[in-house]
Amino acid sequence: MNSIQTLSRNAILDAVRGNQPAARPMPAIPRYHASQPIDLVATFCESIARMAGVVVTEQISDPDSFLRNKFPDAKVICSAVPENPGTIKPASLNHWSEASTIDVCIVRSPMGVAETGSILLSDFELQVNTIAFLAHDLVVLLDPKDIVENIHDAYEHPHFKQRPYSVLMTGPSGSGDISGVVVHPAQGVKTLTVILSRGPGGDSRNG
Repeated sequence: MNSIQTLSRNAILDAVRGNQPAARPMPAIPRYHASQPIDLVATFCESIARMAGVVVTEQISDPDSFLRNKFPDAKVICSAVPENPGTIKPASLNHWSEASTIDVCIVRSPMGVAETGSILLSDFELQVNTIAFLAHDLVVLLDPKDIVENIHDAYEHPHFKQRPYSVLMTGPSGSGDISGVVVHPAQGVKTLTVILSRGPGGDSRNG
C-alpha cells in the first residue's frame, strides 16, 4: 500500500470516527409470554420429543446403573457431573479431538427452553467444549425449575454475557432434505437424553 492509499484510508476512517451518532442505550426487549400460564415441564417434554430427544421424568436413584442399562455397549463414559463417576473426566482429555472416543457424555445444563426443547451448555459445564458434540450419545441433567418459557427468556441467562462459549442444543443431530425427510443422526451426537433432576444445590443460573 503506497502513501497516497494510506492517506486516503486514514481520511475515510477519520471521517467515519468524527461523524458517529451519539451513544444511546439499547432498547428494552419486550417479554413475550403466553396469555395463560403453561406447564413448562410438559411443554419442554413435547418440544424435545418433536426433535427426536428423550426426557426422563421419573426419579433415578442410581444414575450409574441407569446409564449402564440404557447404553450397555458403552465403554467410555465421560462425566462432567458429580452425580456420576463415569470412566473418564473431561480434564483427562489431552486434546479436544479425543472427545470422539467418548461413547456417552453426561453433563448438567443450567437451563432448558420449553418453547424449543433446547438445553443450554457453556464452557463452564462442558469443561471441554467438544464433548457434547463428538460423543456418540449425550445425557443431560436438568433441574425442572431451570426451564424457561421461550427463547426471549433464554437469552436473558447470564451465560450469554459472562461465558466465552455458550450454545443452545436442540435434540440429537439431524438433517432435513428438500422433500422434508429428516434423518437422525446426521452429524454430532446420535441420541440426546434429558434427565429431569434437581441440582446439587444453589441457583444453577448463577453457575
